[in-house]
Amino acid sequence: MADGTGGLARAVLREQLRERLLARILDGEFAPGERIVESHVMKEYEVSQAPVREALRDLEAMRFVESFPHRGVRVRLISERELAEMYPVRAALEEVAGRAAAPVVTDDALTLLEDEIEAMRAATRDGDVHAVLVHDARFHEIVFEAADNALLLEVWRSLHAEIRALVTYTRVRVGLSEIVESHVPILQALRQRDPALAGKEMRHHIEHFGALAFTEQGPD
Repeated sequence: MADGTGGLARAVLREQLRERLLARILDGEFAPGERIVESHVMKEYEVSQAPVREALRDLEAMRFVESFPHRGVRVRLISERELAEMYPVRAALEEVAGRAAAPVVTDDALTLLEDEIEAMRAATRDGDVHAVLVHDARFHEIVFEAADNALLLEVWRSLHAEIRALVTYTRVRVGLSEIVESHVPILQALRQRDPALAGKEMRHHIEHFGALAFTEQGPD
């Protein structure tokens, strides 16, 4: 009887490949519109085709890449206009999440949020942009999980690629440290269990960087 370890190893490899490819997309090594060639990835990481194909499918589901018949997989191009249109949508979602989470957030969740801020600070000191993006996304995900609204969380997760792209786009114009420290007022409002303040800080966090990113020059 099979013990399933082969399947587990393949799943782990798939996740590792997905994260490595995602890091290269977010860091700009794979540019928007650039083709990711399966055979090149296989050779570079010394793996078979199956985990590479599965990792690329995961990235497509996350909306970071697109696949085209007979043309392979390319990094999805998210335009400045899409990003500009995303800011008010995300701001509204974040406000709802903050209001919902504040009265019910647990001490454990607050500790996790504090840990994510510290992880972002450490990554900033190391100059690790990908790690900052990962911990930034996790901070917001914890708030949405604390809100205990499955549909709200599902909608937020469906915008994963756009949200990560927003942070990537914004940090070019703002800088990592300012982005990281802007999470502190959100944590403070949640500690106070103040729904109105938490919602306000969540919305302000998004709208502030939206204004910085798109005020000087409008979207394409």
